[in-house]
Amino acid sequence: MPGFKEALQEQRWDDHRYYHHSIINQALHFVSATTFLIAYVVVWIDPAVASLLGWLVAMTARQSGHFFFEPKTYDHVNQATHEHKEEIKVGYNLFRKVVFMGLWAATPIPLLLDPTFFGVFEPHVGFVGFLRHLALLWLAFAVGGLLFRVVQLFIQRDVMTGLVWATKIVTDPFNDFILYRKAPVQLLKGARIDTDLQEAARH
Repeated sequence: MPGFKEALQEQRWDDHRYYHHSIINQALHFVSATTFLIAYVVVWIDPAVASLLGWLVAMTARQSGHFFFEPKTYDHVNQATHEHKEEIKVGYNLFRKVVFMGLWAATPIPLLLDPTFFGVFEPHVGFVGFLRHLALLWLAFAVGGLLFRVVQLFIQRDVMTGLVWATKIVTDPFNDFILYRKAPVQLLKGARIDTDLQEAARH
């Protein structure tokens, strides 16, 4: 598809330069990427375990980096306000993430009310059985969240943007592992803000 690779590179670069100034955030993304890569292997063996790794370790690390450690003041590197960056965000901005994570957190409720989840499962036995069924629901929720935003982008922007974003999300663990592999060491050395972004902006 003409321009697909260039569009993917642009989305990746925008995501990095706008939302990954904090070295703590980058280090948490490295943890997240490593966990997701493990989950990508485990999902072929035990989807429930892969889902628990993805949600409870990878996503927790990833989103806590964005919510608690990424600066939300004026971005002098890109000359943009936090509000502007939120408005132009292709994927899930912080508001969409709050809604998405809220729905995710509420997922156990219908399973507690109906152990069969409206006939999808056999009633679980014990906490482990409940957790495995919940993990499978979380896996379906993740796929649904991805597809929902892709369709939104098809409508709000165009098909190319949606397909590029979906590709970016699926391949983010590979890209983030390489991009942020040095962040944990930088963090231990006392670095807190990525000065390389400032250099890149000057050029």
